[in-house]
Amino acid sequence: MTLIALAIACLLTVTFGYIGMCAASPFGTCRKCNGFGFAMDTDRKGRPKRGKSCRRCKATGKRIRAGRWLFNRAQRIYREGTN
Repeated sequence: MTLIALAIACLLTVTFGYIGMCAASPFGTCRKCNGFGFAMDTDRKGRPKRGKSCRRCKATGKRIRAGRWLFNRAQRIYREGTN
């Protein structure tokens, strides 16, 4: 197998793997709060305490994946264009 064919096969594997992950689990953990739903803070003694609620995930700890967001957007545009 040539190097280009191997690179194409790897890219297709990664792409179809991501598509499968977006279909099976459309929501992933929020990168800002690490899935907690709030920021971790420390008090004066250095102990962890709950901070403010995360604005990105609205305190749920989950956000929609980029691939799923693109799929939903394309589906919405197609639906609105055919009606």
